[in-house]
Amino acid sequence: MKVAVVGATGMVGEVMLRVLDERDFPMTELLLVASERSVGRKIPFRNRDLTVIGLEEAVAAKPDIAIFSAGGDTSLEWAPRFAGAGTTVIDNSSAWRMDPDKKLVVPEINADLLEKSDKIIANPNCSTIQLVMVLAPLHERYRMKRVVVSTYQSVSGTGVRAVQQLEDEIAGVQGEKAYPHPINRNALPHCDVFLENGYTKEEMKLAREPQKILDDRTFSVTATAVRIPTAGGHSESVNIEFREDFDLDEVRRILGNTPGVVLQDDPQSNTYPMPVLAHGRDEVFVGRIRRDESQANTLNLWIVADNLRKGAATNAVQIAEHLVAKGLV
Repeated sequence: MKVAVVGATGMVGEVMLRVLDERDFPMTELLLVASERSVGRKIPFRNRDLTVIGLEEAVAAKPDIAIFSAGGDTSLEWAPRFAGAGTTVIDNSSAWRMDPDKKLVVPEINADLLEKSDKIIANPNCSTIQLVMVLAPLHERYRMKRVVVSTYQSVSGTGVRAVQQLEDEIAGVQGEKAYPHPINRNALPHCDVFLENGYTKEEMKLAREPQKILDDRTFSVTATAVRIPTAGGHSESVNIEFREDFDLDEVRRILGNTPGVVLQDDPQSNTYPMPVLAHGRDEVFVGRIRRDESQANTLNLWIVADNLRKGAATNAVQIAEHLVAKGLV
């Protein structure tokens, strides 16, 4: 089993290597792939120093699986080339997510749809993954009508420049800016670029991706995405209107028994999900579960996950694990 990590020197790529190691992914060879400026760099992995190679060399090596975290433009150009060489690509960018011919996969929800012929598989947006992990079991039981989500997203979701901007501002140092405004002691209602409809691309991902993952257009999602000065972990305030009523104890039982979801819902002991507790974890945490008293059949809850792990690297590795376990590569 030969595996390539494309974008191995980036923030998600580094976490990808950590997750592959921690989960003891079954591979005989690992190729670390990055842009030309990183070729030749040495990166330690499992007590060895591996040399970063370029994309042309990686395609020629014909890996069984290539996990991409190198941006949409790179994926659009190179994923088809890897696929053409027989490699199964798991892509972490937004390039293929809404392509009707590509599957958008959260393994706990819809990995059973994957077939050997799927050579480019899309990894959902980080905020979408943690959202649908909670929505899926509730939708199955109560049928959703409308979801309103407001996100509180870490600077790590933007990348290393944004993390550095926050650190510089905390230290009072002038440096390169990833955002058009200060992020320290601030909140920016601006994740990704603005579109003609007034929403950002991030907000539209949250609106569209859950419908594709759950293969259901009978519910709608509207979102407001906000960047806050946390170094890791995304949080979401979620309001869900169902087509039928629910029992709060049953909601808690459903979520408490959902694989990959951890229930943290005891306000009396100040127990609820927080980014600081989700850091470095692969689970999705849910709490502050309560009935919306302003409208029938409507639930409020709070979701937190490590955006670089389950929101990106871990989900991609779980897809790869499924492919191997089912003999699809």
